[in-house]
This record gives sequence, structure tokens and C-alpha cells, in this order.
Amino acid sequence: MTKVILCGALGRMGRAILKSSLEYADVEVVAGVEHPDCVRDQDLGKAVGMEELAGKVLTSRLEEVLPLGDVVVDFTGNTLSALAHAKLSAYAKKAVVVGTTGFPQEQVEELKELSQLSPILLSPNMSLGVNLLFKLAEIAVKALKDKNFDVEILEIHHRFKKDAPSGTALKLLEVSAKAMGKEPSQVGKFGREGIEPREEEIGVMSLRGGDVVGEHTLYLIGFGERIELTHRATSRSIFAKGALEACRWIKGKPPGFYSMFDVLGI
Repeated sequence: MTKVILCGALGRMGRAILKSSLEYADVEVVAGVEHPDCVRDQDLGKAVGMEELAGKVLTSRLEEVLPLGDVVVDFTGNTLSALAHAKLSAYAKKAVVVGTTGFPQEQVEELKELSQLSPILLSPNMSLGVNLLFKLAEIAVKALKDKNFDVEILEIHHRFKKDAPSGTALKLLEVSAKAMGKEPSQVGKFGREGIEPREEEIGVMSLRGGDVVGEHTLYLIGFGERIELTHRATSRSIFAKGALEACRWIKGKPPGFYSMFDVLGI
């Protein structure tokens, strides 16, 4: 049994993970952690309206429940909180799965240092399908990088998403740039306006509206032909199930900095 402590338990992703966890016979969410302003009931089951979770602890202090779990999952949506939770967990020798996005590079480096103490998995998108998309993008861009194909990225999300571009779009940019032998900062072009010719760049465009869970397309545009690699998420549950698969995989792994590629074995 993999025992999970869920940080960000009352958020959209937290609730999705709690619901999906009930489908797993070998994964159990043993406690939830949330911002103190949100903890009005210390019973996790009552707080989220799930009788199956009645009696589980909900707290604002991760250190109070760390001894209960094998893996700490963070979907707080705040990089400073996620980093603090990772530090507490790593020093307690607990495995960590981080789904929070938007980390600046210096914080990613801190996570990498902490991964010398315990296994840490960081992914901008927990979907198994999206992570396969990353690998397909790498293969496609590498194959066509010298064949006069232009690379563009388009992402669409619901109107309430705060960050743009999405973490997934930025990961697609990173993967594609490296496949071209470049750094993302050298080729990334975020939005376009004015009058200027297209140079050696990867355009990254963001659309926001309605209730779109998430859609990402990598375009490889040549002369007379075009390839589109698209992933469409129609349910938030795919991210929750991917996170739970990551928890199952990382339990018992040696210290190291991991990704969903490791979970998929690619």
C-alpha cells in the first residue's frame, strides 16, 4: 500500500486526486494539507464531502502528518509552498511528487539539490498522454530540424487559469528547443504583433476561455505539408490518475530527480 499525503487537498486538483484515489486498491490518501485560511474542519472527509475519507486528518502543517505517509504530493499551486513542503519531506526521507507549476529556474535547482536526500518527481503535467506527447515532440522535431520545417506551439485552457503560457507549453518549448540544439531562451517567441519576418524561433501562443480543461498542439509546418501533434484533456481526472501512478512508481525509489518519463519508462 502506498500511503499519500496530499498538499493542496481542497483545490480543484486536490479534490480530483482524492476522488480518483478511491479507485485504487493499493493507494491511500492518509492526510490532507491546506492553507490555514481554508482549514475549517480537521476531518478531510467532511471538508470535501466524501464519506470514504471520514476520519482522515486535514491540517495546515505538513510536519504534523509526515510520519503517516510514504509519498507527499504537492498541488498547492504556489511554488514557495511547494518548495517548503519538498524541503520538509526530503529531510524526513519521504518521496515527493510535485505537480505545482511555474517554478523559476533557481527553485528547480533547489529541488534538484533536495533530490539528493530523497526521490523527487517534478512534472508540469501529470497526464500520461501529455508526457508521451513530449517524447513524440522530441522525436519529430529532431527528425525535421534540418528539413525546413517551422515549429509552433498552441495551448488552450479555461478562463480561470492564471499562468500563461501553461507549464505544459513551456515544457513543449524546452523539449523542442533542445531537439533543435538550442536553449528555450534562444528560440522562444511568446505571442506576435507588428511587422517583422519570422526568424529561427518557436512561437508559443495561449488562448483562454470557457471550461477548456487543457489542449496542447505542436505544429511542424513545412512547404506543402503540416504535422500536428495534439493532446486534448476532457477531464481533470487524467491529471489525478497520472499523479497517483507517479506515487505508486516513486515509492521505494532511491534519491534522485525524476520526471513522468521515468514513470512511463521512456
